[in-house]
Amino acid sequence: MLQSLRIRNLALLDSVELEFEAGFTAVTGETGAGKSILLGALSLLAGERADKSAIRQGAETCEVEAALFFKDPALIDAILVELELPVCEDGQLLLRRSLSREKAPRITVNGSLATLSALQKLGEQWIDFHGPGEPRRLLRESCQLDLLDLYGRAAGALAGYSEAYENWRTLIAEREQLAGESALSPDQLDYLRTQLAAFDAVDLTEEGIELLERDFGRLDRAQELSGIAGALGEGLAGEDGIQRRVGELLRLARQLEALDPASRALAERLSSSAIELNDLGAEFQSLAESLEFDSETAAALTARMDAWLELQRRHGKDLNAVVAAREAMTSQLARQGDLAGSLARLDAKIASARQRLAEEARALRTLREKAGRDLSRVASRGIGELGFRKADFQIRIVALEEPGPTGDCRCEFHFSPNSGEPALPLNRIASSGELARVMLALKTVLADLDGIPVLVFDEVDANVGGEIGTVVGARLAAIGKGHQVLCVTHLPQVAAQAAHHLVVTKDQKKDRTIVSIDPIATDRKARVSELARMLGDRSAKSAIAHAEELLAR
Repeated sequence: MLQSLRIRNLALLDSVELEFEAGFTAVTGETGAGKSILLGALSLLAGERADKSAIRQGAETCEVEAALFFKDPALIDAILVELELPVCEDGQLLLRRSLSREKAPRITVNGSLATLSALQKLGEQWIDFHGPGEPRRLLRESCQLDLLDLYGRAAGALAGYSEAYENWRTLIAEREQLAGESALSPDQLDYLRTQLAAFDAVDLTEEGIELLERDFGRLDRAQELSGIAGALGEGLAGEDGIQRRVGELLRLARQLEALDPASRALAERLSSSAIELNDLGAEFQSLAESLEFDSETAAALTARMDAWLELQRRHGKDLNAVVAAREAMTSQLARQGDLAGSLARLDAKIASARQRLAEEARALRTLREKAGRDLSRVASRGIGELGFRKADFQIRIVALEEPGPTGDCRCEFHFSPNSGEPALPLNRIASSGELARVMLALKTVLADLDGIPVLVFDEVDANVGGEIGTVVGARLAAIGKGHQVLCVTHLPQVAAQAAHHLVVTKDQKKDRTIVSIDPIATDRKARVSELARMLGDRSAKSAIAHAEELLAR
């Protein structure tokens, strides 16, 4: 929900800070008082485009800032992560947007710089406008389908269809790619086989490459390494090596042990050292011999190294790239070996996937058809109660020539406000006031299902009055139980049913016009006065009495 809103230097408004509560808030004021400024501020935070003309005359910048709270911010956080913006802390989303006459516009989300498209994407999740000049989601078929699926609780069926659709499309793309591969000539096939033989000449594993590079490094410095290892072996275990001198010392140690048994531990240590030195000498000698490559072994090792370097040059510097290239060639050769058979097998998979898709689509369409009938009936009744006694509202399910991402059908909302007129798509017949009341009727039905927390209605009471106004107010109050509702209204019957009330006034001071917005919900006297004004005369006793009666209801 919207917790607070701060506006500075927007249109005729100097500065205001507002706190909002859950439920239904009425926004009232004289015609032309500037109620649209409040809606304009919310539109800016929802990502609507704006220019410098929105800045108050005489000011250099205007700013709009809001704090919103989400009890469960998981959806908003997921979008923030996708947009690479900070997630909500304690469920709070902070939005700020400023316009400047001299500088570039600035948008921040949770303190981080953001783009207008990011603001728009977030706006789609937290606020929905219904009124003239605002984005009309209801006119878009995609929105109509979303509302229908929401009412029909079709999320599970839609998920099953989407999975089947993606599988079907993936198989089709795979077949198109395979079909685009023309059959290779014998020479091309021989070339592929030759290339694969070059791959197979090298052990393409991490251990194999590590061993190859180690052995080749030894071959490159074999004479030097062999000489050093041989010298070490000779120095340790040769005729003039350390081992001979240690043997003489060990005999003396044994003589000392015979004369003094207490020195036995020292003699044993010397004996162990003699054994270790002998073993070291033998291992160095063995290493020296292993480094003596014969010409045949050296040629084979050099050939394998050359092959590995050539593979790297052709296919990439690391082992993964070379292995991937080998797998691609192997797959291409395998497909060429049975191109017709591969296409036939894919065709069978596509047919099976298409059958499953048709079953999922049928189930989804059946669900939508039932939901369409039910929602048409319920919404028609609600629209009738809102002043369109002879109105006709229909939801028509239209088949698609080919399955699409959302099913094999679409839906159209048709409406006729008057008896005898054919029902036509909403975007061809509904005025702004009619559209707002159609959405109001639908929102009443979908209030418990629609996840958008803030709903803004403007001119929802256009061309209605009396009892219908009371019904409109009751509907807004009912929606306010599950959403935060803001409604700009000229009807006292509507405003009286709001849990919260904002009054917009415009004053002329010297050479400046100033707009102010004030909460009056807790000031009964001020609220009675405002309702009496809306009834025609705030000073008339009959209007005051009527206002008191409306609030008492």
